[in-house]
Amino acid sequence: SNQSCFFFFFFYLGIPKNFSEIRVRVCIPKTKRKSFELSFSMATTQQPQQQQQGSGGSKPGMRKPVFIKVDQLKPGTSGHTLTVKVVTSNTVLQKKGRNASTSQLIPRGGPTRIAECLVGDETGTILFTARNDQVDLMKLGTTVILRNAKIDMFKGSMRLAVDKWGRIEVTEPAKFVVKEDNNLSLVEYELVNVVEE
Repeated sequence: SNQSCFFFFFFYLGIPKNFSEIRVRVCIPKTKRKSFELSFSMATTQQPQQQQQGSGGSKPGMRKPVFIKVDQLKPGTSGHTLTVKVVTSNTVLQKKGRNASTSQLIPRGGPTRIAECLVGDETGTILFTARNDQVDLMKLGTTVILRNAKIDMFKGSMRLAVDKWGRIEVTEPAKFVVKEDNNLSLVEYELVNVVEE
């Protein structure tokens, strides 16, 4: 027949893992005497990993965190891991979650809580902003490890915080004595525009 066409459909789930390239050839009616070919390359990333594991190679492990001290914290920085003691904890906001349409309490959402906690180590102290479930962990006298902590600026001063990308871990009581006379949150910073000459 002069009107014959061939269509080939390949679905990703049905492709064997050892295929590195799939060719789809579609011929259109003979009256037009044309054909074209499409090539799709597939990356075979699993095989080298399996070969490495089979040859005794080990997976690259997670990088060991580098612990820093409080007096090393600077404005606009993030990714900090440090061990601190909770010196004080003051709740500054406690708001119950409400459904705007019915004004009923939402049990699933829970309340919104914010506490300002003074935390520190043997080099100094800084205010830590604890949110919601974090408030329960930041109890007076507790030693915690803050992982992937960041510095937020509030009215020109530094605040330490841990967002959803970080973690707070309660740990064994630290032996150091907190240096309370070096509060980094009392230092005020001013944004200055530098004009290049």
